[in-house]
Amino acid sequence: MFSRTGNPRMRSAAWRISLWATLAFACGTMFVFVFLHRFVARDIQRRSDDWLSGEIEVLGDVAERTPDNALYGRVVGEVAELATKEVPNRSRTGSSLNDSVFFLQTGSDGALKLWVGAGNGAAVLKAIEASRIAPDRPTDLHVPGFPIPFRVAAIGLTNGTHVYLGLSERDELRVLGRLRLRFFLLWLLLVLLGFGIVFYATRRMLSHVREITEAASRIGHSDLNTRVPTTNRNDEIAHLALTLNRMLDRIENSMHQLHTITDALAHDLRSPLTAIRGKLETSLSAVTEGEQAEPIVSAIDEVDRLTDFLNKSLDVAEAKADALRLTRSEIDLDELLRVMIDLYEPSMTEKGLGIHLHSSGPLKIVADAGLIHRMIANLFDNELKHLPSACTVSIQLRAENDAALLIVEDDGAGFDPEVSRHLFERRVKGKDSNGHGLGLAFVDAVIRAHGGSITASNRAAGGAQIIINLPLTPAEIAHSTARDTSYR
Repeated sequence: MFSRTGNPRMRSAAWRISLWATLAFACGTMFVFVFLHRFVARDIQRRSDDWLSGEIEVLGDVAERTPDNALYGRVVGEVAELATKEVPNRSRTGSSLNDSVFFLQTGSDGALKLWVGAGNGAAVLKAIEASRIAPDRPTDLHVPGFPIPFRVAAIGLTNGTHVYLGLSERDELRVLGRLRLRFFLLWLLLVLLGFGIVFYATRRMLSHVREITEAASRIGHSDLNTRVPTTNRNDEIAHLALTLNRMLDRIENSMHQLHTITDALAHDLRSPLTAIRGKLETSLSAVTEGEQAEPIVSAIDEVDRLTDFLNKSLDVAEAKADALRLTRSEIDLDELLRVMIDLYEPSMTEKGLGIHLHSSGPLKIVADAGLIHRMIANLFDNELKHLPSACTVSIQLRAENDAALLIVEDDGAGFDPEVSRHLFERRVKGKDSNGHGLGLAFVDAVIRAHGGSITASNRAAGGAQIIINLPLTPAEIAHSTARDTSYR
């Protein structure tokens, strides 16, 4: 995907900022919940331990005061069952009263004396003997056959017996499970809401940055009179926009001074060159003999070469500084290439060169017609200067990826290996070249000033290849897309 500035469309940083902020918020709230969960769990366990400690003392007192006769088991059992009605955190269900509490008493010999509760008292006693429960504080007890542990308190009586009161942690775990579920739903809602708020705020903030970026990228390729949009908010983005506009003011002044200097320099240099050429032409018209005219013709050619060198040097310098002045208009590359081929074909035929055009049809771009014309002329001049006779120049033109693709190939000797990596630099030329080394540098400067790209290399089959990409007009892009779709 490409943005309106011709660069690949950036992925918004709002997603990354929102994800990182949401992750930090989620981790923070999860940490708070873990702390609260542990606090609630400890509070529930403390309440259970307080209940167990109080009830075990009451049951121990009852067991110690009750005569050891036939009614002992019934009296103590009824007191134990009454204690189950006061179980903390108990779920109000239709289950038995004794399914979460047990009362167990052992004799002085350690044998089971009294059991009140659900299940097998022998299994509980065996688990108690294996755990060695201390009488001073409640302890967790895992009984085989019961998936949920018991919280057990113990007390020793004066007659050598021990009393154990156990409370299932089922209701405690149920309360904590409901707490976790409700917190998770609330946490998820808050995380999604927080992500939405952060993303909206970040997206809105970065949209101003994107507008500034797009405006700044357009300024360098069109004119320096445009300024980035500003806002009335007195924040960092507003200060950034103001700072960029002040910088653009300074750049515009610098470019204006540069244009003034280059114009004055070009005028000061072109004026004497034009005057010299005029005098040489006057002298040439007055000369009758061919031998005397030849030096004058050679001098005129040198003056023309010097003038061309001056123009290209100034254009390349301005293009490298992003200060090349463009007068844009809609250009049909197919039509322009055909006109240029008609213009150069006689010279190429005279040298024994062939030239062929393979075009997919009209392709329109918005560019400076004069610079594009000179760019193509430079490419053809290079072929004329460096190709030996009996060679062929092949030109291809087609639309590809929203751009006009121009490929110029030949079957000559190709680029010299020592300069192949520096083809678009000024003053770089092959060992057999008698030019100034500005041809491809000028072509590169014109292409980049129009937002395009250029590459040059040697073909595997021999010869040179130059590939140029120039952005198409929006109407031409739509037309090319419709045409490709109809072909499918």
